[in-house]
Amino acid sequence: MATSTRRSNKGFSDAIALLKADHRKVEDLFEKFERARSGSKQTVAQEICNELKIHTIIEEEIFYPALKGKIEQDTWSEAFVEHDGAKVLVNDIEAGSPDDDEFYDAKVKVLSEEIRHHVLEEERRQEGMFAQAREAGVDLIALRDQMLERKKELMTMAKGNGLPPAEVKVVHVGTQIVQ
Repeated sequence: MATSTRRSNKGFSDAIALLKADHRKVEDLFEKFERARSGSKQTVAQEICNELKIHTIIEEEIFYPALKGKIEQDTWSEAFVEHDGAKVLVNDIEAGSPDDDEFYDAKVKVLSEEIRHHVLEEERRQEGMFAQAREAGVDLIALRDQMLERKKELMTMAKGNGLPPAEVKVVHVGTQIVQ
């Protein structure tokens, strides 16, 4: 009974359920962007960017550190690099608009493809990060609670003054392309 009470109080059975719900929400937003008319594309893109920033923060601050040394190192390291690749695009999308950036839609499309790949890496049934976390016996309930608390703070920030640009942590971003 305690498990079902904890589940109903939090809305998600564990940290993985929370992260998967985030994945589905972003997938839906990418589909919404594809269907959007030019006037609403930037609004949907901003929502995608906010969701991804919040998601990467809770993973990098809470979920990934709890997995370090408990899952395959390559899986763990690649997740950070994949996040940074997405963050570069998130920041670029946020800095532009469909009206002044001829590559705007392409950037959102590539971001969608990068996220689709990342989600596949995390959710793969036997070798994925989530499967490895379960196999390692990580306390996914405690992680869920910490992640939900942090997510709530970040969502409040997003609705208030907005979130800062996504912080790239492991990929060097020092060159600039000029057209």
